[in-house]
Amino acid sequence: MGKPTGFVEFGREAPQTRPVEERVHDWDVVYLPTPHETLKRQGARCMDCGIPFCHEGCPLGNLIPDWNDLVYRDLWKDAIDRLHATNNFPEFTGWLCPAPCEDSCVLTINDSPVTIKEIEKSLIEHAFEQGWVEATPPAVRTGKKVAVVGSGPAGLAAAQQLNWAGHHVTVFERDDKLGGLMRYGIPDFKMDKTYIDRRTQQMEEEGVTFRVNANVGVDPKVSELQEEFDAIVLAAGALLHRDLQIPGRELDGIHFGMRYLTVQNRRLAGEEITDEEFITAKDKHVVVIGGGDTGADCVGTAHRQGAKSVRQFQYHPRPPDKRDPLNDPWPNYANIFRTAPMYEEGGERIFQIQTRQFLGENGRVRKIDTVKVNESHDENGRIVFTEIPGTEEEIDADLVLLAIGFQGPDCHPLLDQLALERTGRGAVSRDDKWMTSAPGVFVAGDMMRGASLVVWAIADGRSCARAVDEYLMGESNLPAPLD
Repeated sequence: MGKPTGFVEFGREAPQTRPVEERVHDWDVVYLPTPHETLKRQGARCMDCGIPFCHEGCPLGNLIPDWNDLVYRDLWKDAIDRLHATNNFPEFTGWLCPAPCEDSCVLTINDSPVTIKEIEKSLIEHAFEQGWVEATPPAVRTGKKVAVVGSGPAGLAAAQQLNWAGHHVTVFERDDKLGGLMRYGIPDFKMDKTYIDRRTQQMEEEGVTFRVNANVGVDPKVSELQEEFDAIVLAAGALLHRDLQIPGRELDGIHFGMRYLTVQNRRLAGEEITDEEFITAKDKHVVVIGGGDTGADCVGTAHRQGAKSVRQFQYHPRPPDKRDPLNDPWPNYANIFRTAPMYEEGGERIFQIQTRQFLGENGRVRKIDTVKVNESHDENGRIVFTEIPGTEEEIDADLVLLAIGFQGPDCHPLLDQLALERTGRGAVSRDDKWMTSAPGVFVAGDMMRGASLVVWAIADGRSCARAVDEYLMGESNLPAPLD
């Protein structure tokens, strides 16, 4: 603990953003770099608690007090080594994770938490700038071959760990570029895609093989992988959209939020996206249905495309501004009202609203028939919603974006060929050794867990890698945060 009185002397200094009037006209990242002196002060706020509950909030088990203290003491090389000991890709979590570790920070009991996420993000950027992140190929190869299906954070984490263990690893990606949902589902203003490219380049230098445009189950067939590889890791995500089947759903102008984000990202990446394929919010009244991260990304994208108005619908009531200590106790991830840079840029968030039907003219959506709802629980504790009479309203909508979650994996040829057991929610089942119902086939990430956080995906990938290594070699020295 570098400064015992740091948490008393210094307050939380949140990361700064670029001016709204500037950033809504480009696709560059929203946040500004944080000066090192600011980071050192924030590191000094970490109390090195007797029981560091931030560990409990982080599925990776990141050694947060250790590298907070090292940053405070200006020992950046030691700090990144400590961070990399538990996290393959701190830049992915630093930019994309909602930081449950901060909700678990002991300071949160009566103050604002340490800026753990900003320290992590800045630490890895400094490490790359200094040339400290280098390829480290294994000294010895085992002769075993592993196929990893999917190049999102779970697949990449599993691949890097298994390669470091000495196995020959090939990653199969259905899209034309690597990164999974991070590549085409996350807007550039939220994370620059060069962060993916530099990591996959490092992994290639370490010996990992990548095959893009490889739709496993179609080309290649699963049987081909089973013949060539000693083990298979499934990490293909959970991108089967949840739909809203109500009257008027067939009207033009209603799209899944993820498709909307994907075509925008592809066009920004220089791909030729025709006007017929492209979805634009320019000069339109936009309604985003769904209050999660995908919905927020749609809001920010609509602002940058020049929407006439942007509204975001959410079924549930507006969360409270502060944690309820009785029903929502620390150190759990708090159910509180959270904002994001996208919401600073304009638009309206509407809570307790239900979409009853889409209304159109000449085959295109023009309005949404809505009503306000109350949330309660039935005798079994299940959430139920009841309409509030007299709150019916028709809201203008030229473009509707559905961002209400995902139902499970959408790689049906692969799943059908393996005939894998599934959970009641459509995810792929596994045993306590991360193996599916097919011998030698393992699963990690959203494909097994359902749509979740990037930090859980990396933790799953690391833990699954240990199970695969043990399956192939009889034992393993790989770390496994979730075992």
